[in-house]
Amino acid sequence: MKGLLPIYLSELIAKSPIVPFIRESDFAIRKPWNMPERRLLDYLLVYIQEGECFFRVDGTTFPLKSGDICLIQPNSLTYLEGRTNSITPFAHLDFFYNPERESSFPTRAGQTDLSGYSHLLQPRLNDQQGIDIPVRLKPKRPIVLRDKLFAMVESWQHRDTIMQLRAQTLATEILLDILEDHTDLTKAERAAPQPLNWITSFFSFNLSEPLTIQEMARRANLSPSRFSAKFKEEFGVPPHQYVLDLRIRHARELLKTTDIGIDEIAAYCGFADIHHFSKAFKKAVNTAPGAYRKISRNGSGPAQLPPT
Repeated sequence: MKGLLPIYLSELIAKSPIVPFIRESDFAIRKPWNMPERRLLDYLLVYIQEGECFFRVDGTTFPLKSGDICLIQPNSLTYLEGRTNSITPFAHLDFFYNPERESSFPTRAGQTDLSGYSHLLQPRLNDQQGIDIPVRLKPKRPIVLRDKLFAMVESWQHRDTIMQLRAQTLATEILLDILEDHTDLTKAERAAPQPLNWITSFFSFNLSEPLTIQEMARRANLSPSRFSAKFKEEFGVPPHQYVLDLRIRHARELLKTTDIGIDEIAAYCGFADIHHFSKAFKKAVNTAPGAYRKISRNGSGPAQLPPT
């Protein structure tokens, strides 16, 4: 997938991962028609291929013509009307995973009270910080988005596994396109809280490399001072102390469980050299690395030796 999902969606995605599920999809070919007011449990994506339509969503009216693409979000009070013969490829779909998604359904005409179906209601994108997706989309590449929608609807018509997977993959691409087209990522990322839930894995994976506050702050889209303050608030210690503790903990494990040389352990744990490692290790553990290895192997030693 191109680009990055907005950072402020991370908490929502952690609870409800983006796993599109197409519930119903077709190339609707109809004479003048209307769908009386209802509220939606899921998302409704509609392309006006031919004809003129009139949609009213949460009290706002949208006269629509050929080439318009609409996204109606869950819980919106919706009235749909085709005022001429029309072709409107559409999809009712979930964007976010719900273990009960098989029980959900496109709501019926007149169904405006969803209180009995709250467990099936999809999260609304526009309820997330910094996102304001209009009903009538303003795609930067309308032809590309249209072609993806056509391919998604066509793929969903085939019931074999590969075509179903293709349809769901296209739904993910469509959602990403919509988010990127209608979100000011720079502005939103500045305004949004910056999650640091990735940082511990990043540290572990890069433990043998030099890790600077500047590099970590850049990856978190924060200034170095703001990153340091936020890190200490979340983890209880400054970043450099957290990394040092990780390095010492890994060194202790290697000393206890392997025969790797102390100079190699120093390199594996990200210390500049064996002298820097020995000094930092002795300060943290009150024992030199070589002595720690002997004590841990013998299973005895001074009572003051800190536990691993």
